[in-house]
Amino acid sequence: QVQLVESGGGWVQPGGSLRLSCVGSGRISSTDGMGWYRQAPGKQRELVATTMVGGGSNTADYAKGRFTISRDNVKNTVTLQMNGLKPEDTAVYYCNVITEAGMVYWGKGTLVTVSS
Repeated sequence: QVQLVESGGGWVQPGGSLRLSCVGSGRISSTDGMGWYRQAPGKQRELVATTMVGGGSNTADYAKGRFTISRDNVKNTVTLQMNGLKPEDTAVYYCNVITEAGMVYWGKGTLVTVSS
C-alpha cells in the first residue's frame, strides 16, 4: 500500500511562485512513476508533470518553462516548483504514483489559488 501526502498549496498573486511537496510512504520503487496532476473546478483532472525512469520527466505544454519537477528516490518525495503562476493554474494539485504493475495511487490534494 502506498500513501501520499501533499503540502505547499495556498494563495498567491499572479506571477508568484509556490513549491509543492509530496511525501510517499509504503512500497514505492525508483522505477515507479511519481508526479503531479491537477483538477480545476468543473474540469477533468490533467497531467502537470511526472518523473520517468532514468531521471527524465514529462511536463505538460502549459507548464513547460514555468514548472519544474524533481524527485528524491531515497526520501520518496517529489516536488513541483511553480513559477510565473497564472489565474488559470488555480486547481487542486494531486500527487500521483503509478507502479510498474499498473497500480495507481493518489494523495488527497492541495489547493493552489492564483488571484489578485
